[in-house]
Amino acid sequence: MTEAVTPPAAPNEVDAQGRPTGSWEERFTNGRVSAVGRYDAGARVGAWTFWFQNGRVRARGSYVRGEHDGPWEWFRVDGKPLQSGSFVGGLQDGFWTRHHSTGAILDQGTWDAGTKVGEWRKFDPAGNLVRTTQHRGRA
Repeated sequence: MTEAVTPPAAPNEVDAQGRPTGSWEERFTNGRVSAVGRYDAGARVGAWTFWFQNGRVRARGSYVRGEHDGPWEWFRVDGKPLQSGSFVGGLQDGFWTRHHSTGAILDQGTWDAGTKVGEWRKFDPAGNLVRTTQHRGRA
């Protein structure tokens, strides 16, 4: 379970073309912080963290030139895991896991450049295997 965090302040600067640049802090309309990360020429780069309005982490991971890249994880508003996996160039790539609202594993499998491949296993909320599906991927 994730703990509520108060993120550091960020300056929110723009470059000569008016694009976000450097450290950045986004806020909900009520003023609470919704995201913290960095921009380069208007594109998200590096590590980012996103929060729900209740202060719990919603998602965290990294960007390269505005696209998801590397490991990411998402959480439910109560802090339980929602899903986790990796991206390469903005496409799901590698092993992924999704979770039921109870936190139990819902399904698991591998992505290759945005396409499901190999064996995917789906589980019921009690953790019992419901089915196994084979994905061929791209031809």
